[in-house]
Amino acid sequence: MNTLIKSTLLAAAIATSSFATAATYVIDDAKAGAHSQIDVKVKHIGISWVKGRFNSFAGTFEYDKAKPNDSSVEVSIDTSSFDSNHAKRNKHIMSPDFLDADKYPTATFKSSKIEDMGNGKVKVSGDLNLHGVSKAISFDAVLIGEGDSPWGDYRAGFEATVDLSFADFKIDTAKYGVSDFTINMFFEGKTAK
Repeated sequence: MNTLIKSTLLAAAIATSSFATAATYVIDDAKAGAHSQIDVKVKHIGISWVKGRFNSFAGTFEYDKAKPNDSSVEVSIDTSSFDSNHAKRNKHIMSPDFLDADKYPTATFKSSKIEDMGNGKVKVSGDLNLHGVSKAISFDAVLIGEGDSPWGDYRAGFEATVDLSFADFKIDTAKYGVSDFTINMFFEGKTAK
């Protein structure tokens, strides 16, 4: 993950150079202050919901409210950081039955297009690489807010939800009676003023 974080910070430094058209925000993950979150929700045998989260991820997004179509986002997730508050279930989710975290230690998303939908909402399209499979996905994201922080930087926050199918990523979950999962994202990014 150190290489991932260094690469992310290098990308942020390059993007904030004089060539950038939008501000680059570094996502405030658990190591930086825990103001961002990636949650997962799965229906359990059609009866109730099981929820978990990824505790380790890094990323950046570019955003300028005057030119939202020039925005972008890139995120990498450490799949072995999955946490459902239940050790036995965590081990199962990280096993070859689901994430196969030993074989596929990182999941990534990189946007290819962002479209302004008005009123702080954007449609995000890009490629999600999970379980060794890359799939084009799209979802809506909403600006929660932005402004100066008490720590001398400028911050912006977005939330988004996307529904996905295990089968699309070659994860066979039929014997567990589940086929779909939902990812909820809450990203707070910070940048220099």
